[in-house]
Amino acid sequence: MARPLGIWPMLYAFFDESGALDRTAMRRQVEACVREGAHGLAVLGLATEVSKLSEEERRNLVTWLAEDLDGRRPFAVTVTGNKPDEQTAFARFAAEAGAAYVILQPPRGEALDELSLSRFFGAVADGSPIPVGIQNAPDYLGIGLSPSAIRALHRNHANFIMVKGEAPVVTIRRIIEETEGGITVFNGRGGLELPDNIRAGCEGIIPAPDFFDRQVRIFGLMRTLDDAENEEIAENLYREILPGIVFVMQSIDTLVCYGKRIAAWRLGLRGEIYDRAPALAPTKFGLECAHRFARALGPYA
Repeated sequence: MARPLGIWPMLYAFFDESGALDRTAMRRQVEACVREGAHGLAVLGLATEVSKLSEEERRNLVTWLAEDLDGRRPFAVTVTGNKPDEQTAFARFAAEAGAAYVILQPPRGEALDELSLSRFFGAVADGSPIPVGIQNAPDYLGIGLSPSAIRALHRNHANFIMVKGEAPVVTIRRIIEETEGGITVFNGRGGLELPDNIRAGCEGIIPAPDFFDRQVRIFGLMRTLDDAENEEIAENLYREILPGIVFVMQSIDTLVCYGKRIAAWRLGLRGEIYDRAPALAPTKFGLECAHRFARALGPYA
């Protein structure tokens, strides 16, 4: 299987007035991602509010994504669980649904040292029928692996092929250098430092959908780094979206509150956007800021 590449939006979870997942809004989000040129899609990450979802809801979102894509794009599924067997079982479900990759989050229960976490990930990688990545996000999840541990994990488990970082570009560069190109390295953080992530050797990013259409264009323009004209166009596009990215990426709660609303308005979803508790309550001023960013971006095509 080819290594993943490009911009893979991590879907938001949209809820209806009753508190259930909104099937229509989820489908609309997927269609926008396909139309705007996303290279792949992802689901059940932090932007999907995975910790608020039941097991049935998680499975429904994977199934819906597979149905809506119908083979038009590959997709990845973030896998959570406190035991290797639990994560392995969900990885197998994702594979049966058609996922190309799974991305493992550290267990949320007992705090593991680096060696124990490596063994945990290795056990899941060995049991997964599809290639595995890890979400290495100690700033958000409180636990992660060092670049040397990531290299060792890849050396010992051939099915481990990807890292989804949530880190400054200098940290991402160290992972790329340490692993010597042996694994695919993506970053997240909403696309902060996107041009420099590409220069550092990132093969893509997994942002939320808010600004992904501009990020797809930036990625395409910068794939040929010796084209100064395209690089300048990409930098100008990045400057346009950077204030909005900074606004929504103050925290995961801020992203889910305001970033989701920016995406919803760009999708043409009208009326109230419903949150699932616990959630950050939007303020009048915050909504004014989010509306300004959404208007500047305009609707998805």
